[in-house]
Amino acid sequence: MTMLYRLDADAHSVARTFGARAGADPWAGGHVAPGGFAPVITAGREFIAGPRPAPGPGVGERRMIPRLWGVPPPPSARDGAGRGVTSVRNADSPFWIGNLRNSEFRCLVPATAFMEWGAGTDRDGRRIRHWFAPTDQRLFAFAGVWKDSEVPAFALLSCAANAVLRAAGRDAMPVILPPDPRAQHLWLHGDWGRAKALIAPYSSALLRERQEGERD
Repeated sequence: MTMLYRLDADAHSVARTFGARAGADPWAGGHVAPGGFAPVITAGREFIAGPRPAPGPGVGERRMIPRLWGVPPPPSARDGAGRGVTSVRNADSPFWIGNLRNSEFRCLVPATAFMEWGAGTDRDGRRIRHWFAPTDQRLFAFAGVWKDSEVPAFALLSCAANAVLRAAGRDAMPVILPPDPRAQHLWLHGDWGRAKALIAPYSSALLRERQEGERD
């Protein structure tokens, strides 16, 4: 489960890359950890979801909005009741499916690298961190979904690990959208039957491990 990622670009650079309006977003770049705010890109309304309004000026415009990483768990959750749910492991779960079917709740989560824990520890007794990034896009988007709770929060879609992640001892990875703008549009606007096809491992040939602190 991804528990840390980086977004090494400021708000206006992110907005420009994804064709979104940044507004007054203060993001300047850095780490994103569970429980912290991060920029996400949505084409729905900012806080009130539901049926889309009739087509008109500004409708469907991409906006970059701060959201909390970690959706409040369902009331039935016994373990970790105080911790937000950071990833969607089962897209067909009743907890997620209503939001995923409504494209207004789907979002792009910009990033430049993500971290996964490795097996064992280093020479100083610390858990090993593996950082990964695509080779074909410096600034990429995870497939995300948000929920309209007291503080609107988001989670990352996950899928089976590719060969690179399996070599690091992981059985799952976050869903990374391809750089094709049509894929981003499909995730933000498409019906669920087609958008769900984007939940797939990223090509191993296009994903590399990088050292912590490394910059492109």
